[in-house]
Parts: sequence; structure tokens; C-alpha cells
Amino acid sequence: MSETSVSTDVLWAPTAKRRAASRMAVFQRWVDDTKGVKTTDYQSLWKWSVSDVGDFWSAIWEFFDVKASVAPTDVVAVSAMPGARWFEGARLNWAENLLRAAATRPDDVAIKAVSEDGLTVATTWSKLEQQTANLADWLRTEGVGPGDRVAAVLPNIAQTVVALLATASVGAIWTCCAPDFGSKGIIDRLEQTRPKVLIGVDGYIYNGKKVGRLDVFAEVATALTAEKVILVRNLNDETSTFDGVTEFAHLVEGEASPHYEQVPFDHPLWILYSSGTTGKPKGIVHSHGGILLESLKANALHYDLDESDNVLIAANTAWVVWNMLVDSMFSGASIVVYDGSPTAAGPDTMFRLISEHEVTRFGTGAAYLTLCERAGATPGQDYDLVGLRSILSTGSPLPQSTYRWIYSAVSADVHLGSDSGGTDVATAFVGANPFDPVRVGELQGACLGCDVQAWDSEGQPVVGAVGEMVITQPMPSMPVSLWNDADGGRYRDSYFDMYPGVWRQGDWITIHESGASEIHGRSDSTINRGGVRMGSSDIYDAIEALPEVAASLVIGAELPDGGYFMPLFVSLIEDVELTEALVDSIKQSIRQGVSPRHVPDVIVSAPGIPLTRTGKRLEVPIKRLFQGAPVASAVNPATVLDTEILQWYIDYVEKYRAETLNVSGSVGSGDPQVSSPR
Repeated sequence: MSETSVSTDVLWAPTAKRRAASRMAVFQRWVDDTKGVKTTDYQSLWKWSVSDVGDFWSAIWEFFDVKASVAPTDVVAVSAMPGARWFEGARLNWAENLLRAAATRPDDVAIKAVSEDGLTVATTWSKLEQQTANLADWLRTEGVGPGDRVAAVLPNIAQTVVALLATASVGAIWTCCAPDFGSKGIIDRLEQTRPKVLIGVDGYIYNGKKVGRLDVFAEVATALTAEKVILVRNLNDETSTFDGVTEFAHLVEGEASPHYEQVPFDHPLWILYSSGTTGKPKGIVHSHGGILLESLKANALHYDLDESDNVLIAANTAWVVWNMLVDSMFSGASIVVYDGSPTAAGPDTMFRLISEHEVTRFGTGAAYLTLCERAGATPGQDYDLVGLRSILSTGSPLPQSTYRWIYSAVSADVHLGSDSGGTDVATAFVGANPFDPVRVGELQGACLGCDVQAWDSEGQPVVGAVGEMVITQPMPSMPVSLWNDADGGRYRDSYFDMYPGVWRQGDWITIHESGASEIHGRSDSTINRGGVRMGSSDIYDAIEALPEVAASLVIGAELPDGGYFMPLFVSLIEDVELTEALVDSIKQSIRQGVSPRHVPDVIVSAPGIPLTRTGKRLEVPIKRLFQGAPVASAVNPATVLDTEILQWYIDYVEKYRAETLNVSGSVGSGDPQVSSPR
């Protein structure tokens, strides 16, 4: 892959005063004073954090005064990957540490629940602790204890946070799906865990409509055969129910005393799920201690949050970013949970909420920010965003034009962090820090405690060139296991297949001499033309800079006959057609912005781009369809945001294979506009 150069286009930099006042600077000075470790900037602090891994994570434990009933005897008992063992002997509870603010700030707001219809309900820290204790007490009386599973089908509402905290309080294992999933998608995930308790919702509000889901919840309850079924009435319809349910509202009433089961550091906290685009999603198991330490580090140090902050992250409960929203409470921050469409009142709906609820930190997917940009939104002019200090963009690489839009149309003094991590570790590997400047198209650097490197095909580190993103030392928030993977074989195959003993994330990354980095897309969806590989995100940056293009999907498929096919699908803005002039503009943008070698074989006007429910492009599944994989093995429709758009692509691939490769197959509906680039 070609070498890249560091950007010099600085969009924002912290003032000396802001940097010195950051919690990372306080931590840096504390490390100097108490540990004798002298660092001068972010890079030197990061290098210490990955050269003395045990000392670094021990410092995080000590600096944040982790609450534990038994102190650890050894910080890193085993450092191998997989199989690292952290903080041996310690006994603690994730929920107890998160709720510590209830003792010092009982009357402060912990959660503000906002519905699309404008209803807002605030929950104080003391009330949150009490509701958690009441629900946890009920769970215990029903025989729920350490290791049992509590499954949920709930939206982004305050009750979901309470249910998670109560589950963790008793040492049970939490697992959750969003209620907008179809019943098959929910069952595919939750039935793996055989939950003892199932919590669900009667419905949710989206784009001005009340969407009833009681029938789906009943179907899921029947399939899972949980011992106890709890119903949250989110639509306030007291008449809708089915046999055998217990009302959630009754279970959080009372005056139970808080009690937190003390569990080992590596005791399972929750099961999250991979996208599952090509089969049943794998269950990723994280630990109480690992998530606790990672959350303290990320939110307090990288995101500079404290008790003065108010955090809003636009995410549904099936996306790990929702868990990260809850985790921000470890810093003392309050959170805003929003049940509704992010565009309910227009593209800039979330910015209106930021203004109304005095949000200081906003997190969202890159696609939402780009949507606002393309809609011509000017939230900085339309709303009072003076309190907004930082923005998290994640889920996919942020286009360069959107970087600039943030600083021209939102705020000139906001810390924009484009972070890259994953459900695998429930955090970022590379992303924001409060010391360094923000440059167009770049992530500020590897996170503390994350030994991120770019490796070439020979397994050698490269700087200033694109390579496989690897993590060469263990992190506490790496999964303790995958669910139902008794011998660990699936875990090893998922992360350690290419480089034994070294975590391979599956992304292309460039790390510059400065420490800043760029993400170029998934390495398993690489575009490889004539032996020159290119990340798909580089092509998207070039294409989607054109005002006519709303979104795009590029595929590079090695075909059974030895050929290589590279189609580009473009979803155009309303009332725009794929003319020859526009085709020429797209080709020219790729030639100039990427390389002449990566001009696609065909450019197709499509009705939309196939996405997962968390907004990721379905590059690999569509690639596998072109390569001849059966639909059933290439993609799981239950994980797809819009199945009609997916069907359009299935039909297109069948037609292409029938006409071009002489492979028989049914030709579906749809009449794509196709233009050859030659």
C-alpha cells in the first residue's frame, strides 16, 4: 500500500490553560510525583503506558481509588494473549464503583431521560442507587446470582440503565438487544445465553410514531423460556400485556439496602454481540474489572470528563457505544438517554437536544455528522452550543469534509475525537486525547495502555505506511472469552489467526511519526488492484466529497475465474441522476484523491447503501455474494438496517453473475443504472 504523509491542516488545539487543567495532565503530574515517571507530552506518557503495562494499570487503579473489598495480589499474573490474567485476588463490583457518586452527590442528576415527544424525566444519583437496590433485591429473591444471565430487549431509556446496574449488582451477566430488531435477530443473540430473566418493552417512539413491540416481546419470551419475564411500559399503555409478566415499575419501588456482590476481577459483566452479518453473532464476554479500569481511563483521561459534564451519545442498546455512554458515569458525569429518531425534527435534531439539555459531550456515528453536513445544517448558528466541549465520532472513518464542517458549522472551539475501537474491547484503540491538536482526517493517537502498531505482511512494524492494525500487549478490557467457546478456539481464530500471540483488529491503519494515525477501512474488504491495496475509506473520502453523492459502497472481489471485479455503487441525492458528466466527475475524484489504478470497473446508481443496524457498510457480505457465496451464508438479514435495499443488491449480483460469468441464477427486481468507467 502506498505511503501517506501527516496532515498539516490543524483545525483545533488546546490552549495551554485547558491542557494543564485536564484530568490527563493531573494524572501525568501525579505519576511524576508518586511514581517518579517523568513524561513531557502525550507521546511520552503513552510510551510509558505500554512499556510498563503493569505499572500503568496499577497507577490507574490507585489514582482513581478503585473500590474493592479485597486488594489484588498481582497486577499482571499472566501477560500472554489470549489468556492474560489481571489483578489476581481482587474482589470488587462494577456497579458499586459506578454508583459511588450517590454517597457524595445524592441530589445531583445522574440520568436525564428524554423522549422524542419531548417528555423529560430526571433521576438523581440517590434515586438511581435506590431503584438499582430494589431491583437487585428482587432478583436475589428469585434466585438470580453470580453467573446467571439477565437478558433484555430495551431501548435507550433510564430503566435500561437501572436493569444493567441491578444485574451487575448481584453478579449476574447482562445481555441486551434493541427492540427494533426483528424477533429472529433477537432470538439468534439471546437464546445462546439461556437467560434466567428476560426484560422487555411494550414499544418505543420513532419518527413521531408509537411502535408497539409487545407481540415481538411475547414471541421472544416464548422462544427463550426464561423463568421470569419483566415488562417495561415505555408507551404508558397499561392495558397491553401477556400472561406471566411482572411489571418493572413495581420492582424498582421500595427501600432495599444497596448490596453489591463482590466478584473476581475477571468475573463476566456482560455479553455483547458482533454484527453477525455472516452468521449467528458471536457473544463477546467482558469482565467487571476490565471494563471498570478501561472506563475510568477513557472517560476521565482521554475525554476529560468529570462531575460537571453532561453526556449525550446517540446510540441504541445493541451498539457497544450505548455501554460506553453508561460507562461515562464512572467519571462522575451525568448522562442523557434519548428514545427516538436522531432526525425526528430534521437532520440537526441531536444538536437541538444538546442545546436544550446543556450537553457538554456528544457522541454519535460518523454517518450522522455527515448527514448533517450534506443537509447544509448550521447548528452553531441555530442553537446555543457554547457548553459543548467535545464530540465523539465513531463507527466508521469520518470524511475530511465533515471534519471541516464541524469547525465551520458547529463550533470552532470543540474537541473533535474520531475514535476507532470496537465491541471487542468496549473502548477505543486509537482516538482523542486532550493534549494534541486535531488535524483533518487524523485520529490523534493510540490510547493509553493500547500498544497499537501497524504491521506489514511480514509482521514487521511500519511507520508512515499502511499496515494491519495490531495490539501487541494485552488490555484489561479484552474479552475474557467468547460465549459458548469452551476451548477458546473461536476466540483465537477471531483475533490471533494471523499473528499468534498478537491481537489483529482487522483494520488498515497508518501511524505517523507524530503518533497520529489514519484508519483506512477493514482489511478484509481491501481493494486490491494490480497488487496495490487500498482501504475502502480512502475511496469513500474522494467520492463523497462530491455534492451529488449521498453515500457509496465500493467492492473489490476476487472471482472464481481468476478475474477481479471492482464495482462502485453510489446513492445520489434527491433529483440527481447518474449522468455521463457525473460519472466523469466521480472517476476524476478517484484519480486525483486516491489513484488512477483504483478507478472502478463499473459505477452503479443504487437506491441506497446496505448497512448494519449500527451503521456499518456491508462490504464483506456483498463481496462474498459477488464471489458466489449463497445468500444464507453471506449475510444475515436480521442484522441489516433495510432489507429492501439488501434485496436490491442481491438481485443486482445475481444479474451480474448470470450475464457476465454465465452463472445461472434468478434475476431479481430492480433496474440499476449502470455506466462503464472506460
